[in-house]
Amino acid sequence: MTDMSLQGRLRSAQVSLVAVLMCLSSPVAAAASHGTTLYQYKNWDVQIVTWDDGTSACVAEVYYDNGDSFSVWKYKDATTKLQFYSPSWNFGDNGGTANLQVQIDGRQPWNLNDADLYKNSVLFTLPNKAGSGEFLSDVTYGNTLFLRDESGKDVTSYSLSGSQASLSALDGCLQRLH
Repeated sequence: MTDMSLQGRLRSAQVSLVAVLMCLSSPVAAAASHGTTLYQYKNWDVQIVTWDDGTSACVAEVYYDNGDSFSVWKYKDATTKLQFYSPSWNFGDNGGTANLQVQIDGRQPWNLNDADLYKNSVLFTLPNKAGSGEFLSDVTYGNTLFLRDESGKDVTSYSLSGSQASLSALDGCLQRLH
């Protein structure tokens, strides 16, 4: 039987670490962060994450018992970032970049060119274009997200069960930031 308290603490620590990583590219120095859970459904967790400097973001994350997760981060400035995490990956502090594909169900694959590889994470900032909204719509109404390498070979997959309610809660969280 899984200790939900321990699992929750590990997930919270992972979200805090990722929150710091997601801010590394911003001009504001990353400081300690803490998250407040706003919504949970199935394997999804929606949090508002606040850093010591007062900046904040919202994250919707689907997680698994093995530590793998897929997260959608939204910021007040309309930036949306994707994060794929696995404790089995080790890209180091400067893993460079990779071109990857994401396919949701049988839809046309999306290309994530120049995704950042950092430690146990693949990080990607969605362009602020109409395509970003289309991608998030595919996630919202999809069943399975497949992460693939540039040639289309499967890396891993994520169930999107519960994504519609969770991404709706993510949008509600974003309203709290404004």
